[in-house]
Amino acid sequence: MEKILRAKDYTVSGEFFDIMHCNDCTAGFTQNIPSAENIDQYYHSAKYISHSDARNGFVNRMYHLVRHYTIQSKKRLISKTTRKIKGDLLDIGAGTGAFAAAMKDAGWSVTGLEPDETARNNALNIHHIELQASDNLFSLPEKEFDVITLWHVLEHVQELHAYLDTFEKILNEDGTIFIAVPNCTSHDAALYKEYWAAYDVPRHLYHFSPKSMHLLMEKHGFYIAGEKPMWFDSFYVSLLSEKYKSGKSNILKAVWNGFLSDVKAIRDVKRCSSVIYIVKKRNENSLTRQTLLIDLNLE
Repeated sequence: MEKILRAKDYTVSGEFFDIMHCNDCTAGFTQNIPSAENIDQYYHSAKYISHSDARNGFVNRMYHLVRHYTIQSKKRLISKTTRKIKGDLLDIGAGTGAFAAAMKDAGWSVTGLEPDETARNNALNIHHIELQASDNLFSLPEKEFDVITLWHVLEHVQELHAYLDTFEKILNEDGTIFIAVPNCTSHDAALYKEYWAAYDVPRHLYHFSPKSMHLLMEKHGFYIAGEKPMWFDSFYVSLLSEKYKSGKSNILKAVWNGFLSDVKAIRDVKRCSSVIYIVKKRNENSLTRQTLLIDLNLE
């Protein structure tokens, strides 16, 4: 393990946190993280859009503009991958419930988990969907779900290994997990270094690379059957990173850097700013790994 940089919490506290890098798995780890009892205070900010659903400011408006499109893309990806138009879906870290509500409207039976009470209240008031507290994960029935989704959530989870062990129990044998996380080996991460907004310390406890994700899934009885890019994330992250770095919103420069990051990822998804990992149980029988990978490249 070696220290690679010292990042600042630009969202809430202004505090600095070291990030250590594992030379074996290539993941990063935020150091001196708050305890589970104290970390809630680092989410209490109108700037934290996934909980507040705020629309003030250019970056927040862009977030909402893109969100509708990305939700539809996620719906299509789930249907294509699972070959299901409805089933039992568990959305973990549901935020204000936009995705969970959309899947419910599409005919899926949706269970949404969210640790933040404010976000749960916003989900009920804005999207009319009732979310449960995250601790309910450990009491869910075995082999209950066809799909489990974590959209930019796994990097927040303090009980990482306990969560993954639970997924193995509650997921159907032919079920699928969709995990979206920032990629600390992307072009924009290398460009912005300590100003890279997707480090988001101390809320992001881990900073995953594609290699580390493969190793982590294998450790818990899964394999990664496919990887999909999240093209818009490079722009959103670059907009924030540019502001952190220069102290002002340089929209043109941020858009250019986001574009360059995506160009470098066209031939290799593993270089994308954020990656969706499509995860299956190692003993699943309904689709072979090769068939799934071929199908995902037919778009």
